[in-house]
Amino acid sequence: MSFFQSASGQKLLAAIATLGPVGRLLPAPGTWGSLLGVVFYYYAFQKTGLNTTETLLQFVIFAALLVVCAVPICEAGEKVLGKSDPGEVNFDEFAVIPVCFAGLGNAIDCGPAGTLSWLAAGFVLFRFFDIVKPWKIKELQKLKGGFGVVADDFAAALATCACLWAVNGIILIFS
Repeated sequence: MSFFQSASGQKLLAAIATLGPVGRLLPAPGTWGSLLGVVFYYYAFQKTGLNTTETLLQFVIFAALLVVCAVPICEAGEKVLGKSDPGEVNFDEFAVIPVCFAGLGNAIDCGPAGTLSWLAAGFVLFRFFDIVKPWKIKELQKLKGGFGVVADDFAAALATCACLWAVNGIILIFS
């Protein structure tokens, strides 16, 4: 038996899945997980230059690894908490937030007020798509285990990214 299959390992994964106390103590844990995801994105991707047109491949690899790791982490959170897609498990929101900003690093890097505006727009759009779950996003939650927990959030992040790219295109046309 590996460490992560043991009771201690499952509890550790559950603590990661809930982002520690964030998922268990604060109201609206998905919103707080998303906000932490935006802060993480800013420092891990934007500030390091890991989301420019020149570093897009590295961005995709790192963001994909984060999303892939979220699946077993969120599944462990479900098992330990004994619930299907519990609200306390918010690592899924945290992990997919960088996807919202994929390829937009150059646009986002437009001074403090501009950067904050892009990050806020991404946050608000993501929460909208994650809560409302339009189109077929809601259907993705029906997938089993960690895939279902993460898939709907990943789709919400892709929808957010598409909207942000559209806004960026409009800005480029009129600037």
